[in-house]
Amino acid sequence: MSRRTRLAGALLALAMTAATAAPPDVQALPEDWYPESVAIGPDGAFYVGSWRQGAVAKLKPGAAPKAQVLVKPGADGLANGQGVLVDAKHRALWVCSGNSGFTTVPQTPSALKRYDLATGAPRASYAMPDAGYCNDLAQDARGNLYVTDSFHPRVLRLAPGAAALTVWKEDPALAGEGPYKGLNGIAIDGGRDVYVSLVAASSHLLRIGLNADGQAGEVTRIEAPRVMKNVDAIRAWKPGRLVLFESNAFGDGPYGGKVTVARVDGAKLGLQTVVAGLNDPSSGAVLGDRVYFIESKYALLTKRKDGDGAVPPGVPFDIQSHALPRD
Repeated sequence: MSRRTRLAGALLALAMTAATAAPPDVQALPEDWYPESVAIGPDGAFYVGSWRQGAVAKLKPGAAPKAQVLVKPGADGLANGQGVLVDAKHRALWVCSGNSGFTTVPQTPSALKRYDLATGAPRASYAMPDAGYCNDLAQDARGNLYVTDSFHPRVLRLAPGAAALTVWKEDPALAGEGPYKGLNGIAIDGGRDVYVSLVAASSHLLRIGLNADGQAGEVTRIEAPRVMKNVDAIRAWKPGRLVLFESNAFGDGPYGGKVTVARVDGAKLGLQTVVAGLNDPSSGAVLGDRVYFIESKYALLTKRKDGDGAVPPGVPFDIQSHALPRD
């Protein structure tokens, strides 16, 4: 065998290894899933909650994997599957359960729910105080969970081993407009700052200091150069870099959503569009130099008019990916 042939064979083997190690660009979800949130486990598996089915699907790494319904529909009262978070250290899958309707399972009061990461079996449920709405969540290095409340201007916290959610930060500065006056997405950047977004479309994010003792600091507005189209989810990417999922949930037309990289510079936000023309991209996750995102297609459920008939069956859903900018 010539040196050139051996080199070509080695390059081919390397390419095949890389192809099997990274998830494909598009991965199919179950039909009629209407996904709301995405999390990635340490093994590269995706966990995708269903806003309609009240369930969580798992997609294992590898080419064209078949989705497994890990948390069964309505398990432990799960209704609108909202934020999803993987806590591999404690073998926990955390899910916000909402009560907005449009589900195929019974409606229940909004709560934060814990499931077994391996089996999907229910482990615990934590009621939202004051009839709040559990929207999204993030976790700090100490294991504390921080939960946004869409009905109140506040962030709640669940400490490891705690029996109930408590108010971590409540402030009029966290209030928005419209029927959902509270918060939507949340992320923790570098363990020092908590970033949250309003449910309503806004030209700013909000930053809450995370003190060394775990207490909340002041609320600061981080101004953007334009109105952001309903930042449904936030993911911390690099120090001072966030990935925003602008779902355009309350906008006109189904394809106004986008995935945006945000550069935090003091009290200002620089924005760079990564993907545009999306149908309700309510969430996603960052893995390496790529962003993985969903299109929720909520208008098929929430904006139906008299005469539209029944909700169409067999609607396809998937996870897509796109490279993030190098700088």
